[in-house]
Amino acid sequence: MLSRFMSGSIRNLEREYSCTVRLLDDTEYTCTIQRDAKGQYLFDLICHHLNLLEKDYFGIRYVDPDKQRHWLEFSKSIGKQMKAQPPFTMCLRVKFYPPEPAALKEEITRYLVFLQIKRDLYHGRLLCKTSDAAMLAAHILQAEIGDYDPGKHPEGYSSKFQFFPKHSEKLERRIADLHKTELIGQTPETSERNFLQKAQMLETYGVDPHPCKDVSGNPAFLAFTPFGFVVLQGNKRVHFLKWNEVTKLKFEGKTFHVYANQREIILTYFAPTPEACKHLWKCGVENQAFYKLEKSSQVRTVSSSNLFFKGSRFRYSGRVAKEVMEQSAKIKREPPEIHRAGLVPSRSCPSITHGPRLSSVPRTRRRAVHISIMEGLESLRDSAHSTPVRSVSHGESFMPRSRSQATDHSERTAVISDEAYSPSDSVLPTPVAEHSMELSASRQINGAPCSIEEEKESEAGTPMYGEGGEFGADGRSAQEGAGGDSTLSEVEQVNKFVLSVLRLLLVTIGLLFVLLLLLIILTESDLDIAFLRDIRQTPEFEQFHYEYFCPLRRWFACKLRWVGGLLINK
Repeated sequence: MLSRFMSGSIRNLEREYSCTVRLLDDTEYTCTIQRDAKGQYLFDLICHHLNLLEKDYFGIRYVDPDKQRHWLEFSKSIGKQMKAQPPFTMCLRVKFYPPEPAALKEEITRYLVFLQIKRDLYHGRLLCKTSDAAMLAAHILQAEIGDYDPGKHPEGYSSKFQFFPKHSEKLERRIADLHKTELIGQTPETSERNFLQKAQMLETYGVDPHPCKDVSGNPAFLAFTPFGFVVLQGNKRVHFLKWNEVTKLKFEGKTFHVYANQREIILTYFAPTPEACKHLWKCGVENQAFYKLEKSSQVRTVSSSNLFFKGSRFRYSGRVAKEVMEQSAKIKREPPEIHRAGLVPSRSCPSITHGPRLSSVPRTRRRAVHISIMEGLESLRDSAHSTPVRSVSHGESFMPRSRSQATDHSERTAVISDEAYSPSDSVLPTPVAEHSMELSASRQINGAPCSIEEEKESEAGTPMYGEGGEFGADGRSAQEGAGGDSTLSEVEQVNKFVLSVLRLLLVTIGLLFVLLLLLIILTESDLDIAFLRDIRQTPEFEQFHYEYFCPLRRWFACKLRWVGGLLINK
């Protein structure tokens, strides 16, 4: 016990922490921060390092020891937010996607957003048809390796790079044809701008999916985009709500509610854990404030519950999209120099966006590897969402619609990708292995970025169901898991009730204490304030003072003298 106390005291006495932030080009920025430094200080250091002025679109993401992802809050101390032991490892990512990324003022900002969308494309978050996929990949080639040169680029050169979760030879040939013929002469800046213009038209642009489950227990992914709230199932967008249609976002435990049209619940989903649900709610509150409000002065503190003494309270701190664009228009400086990381074949340099080509494995083995990886992901999702789910829908469902048809309510779901290129089974957040503490520690030791091989090994190593419907050697049966979850849910409900009673009791005691202080000030103080003088002169107060308060004060004084006499005699 003494050793634990001393170790905790020593940790609290540490004045400086080491912090490593992984940037969008997979380089790492390491710095030393003070123990009480706030998130804004670290973020400003990174933006200064990148020479970035349009910084409101970006944020710092980290993962806690329970593998739950969080956005670093800039108004709070870094040490108090991080549950892990220092040194800390985080990632710089796009937090709020620009509605029109190609129209950003500075090239450095466009380049960073380009790197983020390239990551989204690789991890399957940005779904698109085969034709759009080929053009996006061709723009990446043109931006990072330049014009096609027969001497440098032999036959099949596009197959050495991995742009998407799944490739086909036909798609690779189409990418090479576009790069050879239609993009000749484009500078990196032009190719990146064209890439952004193409990406922003896709319906999953800006999607960072949060896994949940619907009424039938089917996996669904909730996301917030520059244009509204989105629900994805498979490769389809099944619900879409514009930001001006969303009136409130609320959560309680694992349950997430979306209110729209006069506070009527139209969608209810269940997150894997209460922490994941709270993270989902915070992301929704921040995105709604950023894209919906006209001024940051309109931002209000939001509560997750209708009762002021219950639930979480959160307030978005930062500028809104309109203010950011107005501020960007005032930027007047020489464009900063950009050091682009050239596109290198994956065999010579592992990279998060250009990993080893899956099609280089023999066809039968390639299929087995892909199936095992996806089975692992499915089992991870199933084990994480073991709680029964309800989905409530009142009134007319809001079906997906394009921005040019914002007023139309379609009865059909929007298919985002066709059969040839349909990475719907990869609509998952960036693998936790990308940010995990173990890999972070190894990166700090070796100084090397995390590779796609490491991420795929981590995905393939997730617990999988056996053929008989049971977990592996280290797991439990599905029935035991269900029983444990039901027991946990009952315990959680009891804890919530006890917590609610304690909060009500504390609020009641606090109100009584405030009333007692006001009473003492009115009766015993000599403050001559108009407000207090008016109260003292009322007949009701005079009657209360002489008939109740004065006798009660004399009784307390008598008791105190009696207790004092007993103590003196002893």
